[in-house]
Amino acid sequence: MRALYRDFRPWLLLLLRRRRRFLLGTLLVFITLMAGLSLLGLSGWFITASALTGIALSMGLPARLDVYVPGGGIRFFALARTIARYMERLYNHNTVLTLLADLRYRVFGYLTRFDDARLHGQRASDWLSRLTADIDTLDNFYLRLLVPPLVALLGVVAVSLFVAIWLPGIGMLMVVTLGLLWLVATLLAAVWGFSNSYQQVVDQQSLRRLVVDQIQTSAELMSYRTTQWHRALITTQEQQAFSNQRRLGRKAALINCLVSVISGVMVVTVLWFASLVLAQQSVSGPILVMAVLIALGANEAFMSLPAGFIKLGASYAAVRRLNELTSDSSPTSPGFTLPEGIGLSIHAHQLSLRYAQTLEPALSEIDLQLPAGKRAVITGNSGAGKSSLASVLMGRLKATQGESIVGGVPAWQLTDENRANHFAMLTQQVDLFDASIAENLRIANPTASDEMLWEALRAVALDSWVEQLPKGLATAVGEKGQQLSGGQGRRLALARLLLCTPKVVILDEPFARVDEATATHIAASLDKWLVNRTAIFLVHQVSSLNLVPGVEYHWHLDAGKLSQYPNNNR
Repeated sequence: MRALYRDFRPWLLLLLRRRRRFLLGTLLVFITLMAGLSLLGLSGWFITASALTGIALSMGLPARLDVYVPGGGIRFFALARTIARYMERLYNHNTVLTLLADLRYRVFGYLTRFDDARLHGQRASDWLSRLTADIDTLDNFYLRLLVPPLVALLGVVAVSLFVAIWLPGIGMLMVVTLGLLWLVATLLAAVWGFSNSYQQVVDQQSLRRLVVDQIQTSAELMSYRTTQWHRALITTQEQQAFSNQRRLGRKAALINCLVSVISGVMVVTVLWFASLVLAQQSVSGPILVMAVLIALGANEAFMSLPAGFIKLGASYAAVRRLNELTSDSSPTSPGFTLPEGIGLSIHAHQLSLRYAQTLEPALSEIDLQLPAGKRAVITGNSGAGKSSLASVLMGRLKATQGESIVGGVPAWQLTDENRANHFAMLTQQVDLFDASIAENLRIANPTASDEMLWEALRAVALDSWVEQLPKGLATAVGEKGQQLSGGQGRRLALARLLLCTPKVVILDEPFARVDEATATHIAASLDKWLVNRTAIFLVHQVSSLNLVPGVEYHWHLDAGKLSQYPNNNR
């Protein structure tokens, strides 16, 4: 139990930030329950009282009944229940969606602290699962495990005290029985279904991973003739998940059956004891009917509890997976900052990098020194380690040995904000969002004017194309820039980079997927933009020196080892 609380505690603390909304939502649920029970009890009392009064009058006995007060009460409770139910559903669902947004914001913040090695250590589908499936599982935690049991417990006390006004013994019986019912619907359901619901999350994750692999690697599976083997793995995992889900479903059904049996026994017992009291003429018939109907209606507060608590294990599994992010996402730096107002040099000495579970190092004993404001080019074939070197130099990866020093400060130990303000990097993977061209460009500079955007587009030879579009800068690029060609998307990312004001720039294949004329135009634009900036070009080969303007240093990277050309200025 202590471990359970410890793992849930960070997410409960997040809830406390919105405790007023939580308490108000709980109050709305309680008002809805009490209005429903009041409506049921008062209606039973009124119908019974009306019937007895009518019988008395038909027998010639003197009798009277005020129909206006209970009639008004019935209308009031009916309206109160309807309005409270609507407000509760609207308000609580809005609260839960807000909490889930808070959770996604926090989890995404953890992911931003991971370096490239950590991010690439798991599939993208797994990270997406953390942001979607795991957080959605906590919907059950907030919506079904916190509010309903609290309301049910308050309802037990309120109902029992109300009935005890006329029937103290029955009130005591109800508080004991309803308390037992609360324990069965919460603790017993949670304990009994914990392992199966926990396993359900594990099975879903494994099945999701296998299905994604089947889709993404279908060509490789077909070429190696292992498609049927992999499908058999999916089928086996699917059957295992179904079997566990059936066991969980049977347990849920048995718990619901037990709750119904206890509820039914309680109603019958209340009716029996009330009849004994009625026989002694200690209470009137309408009061007896009201007590029985309230006992019957109180079951409504418990019927939804087993469905939520039997899935406590699923919420716990999701929380543990999310907690792994918090333990692995310690800040990448203690908070070093770069000096302001001066150029930044880059220095690396005996720098090596080895990824986890690899036989050979990605980088080996690299020595590199680039003065502030100078430009260099590093050539190398695909897989030589250029992107890994760029990530280490920018502080996005921590070297296994040695360190990247930028401006006299270890790049790995810079704050994220300081690194973002002083470094800029064009990676091989272009990240464009499902928004307009202007919105994608303004990610780099939110205050950029339209003229600044057009100037950046002219620098990468995209202005003429954008001018021909019906919506111009407002044209949507689609998810991941799918409305653009590969070359257009890459140039748009480069234009976004030109809107920044960094001191250190690394350009990984800036001329890829463009023709020679366009490459020459982009090179001229970069020559102007890179003045007084420290820059490194990463390319496969230098076919024309015009494409790497102003370069004074030239290194070649092969199998993770860096060698210098004789014409390097040292």
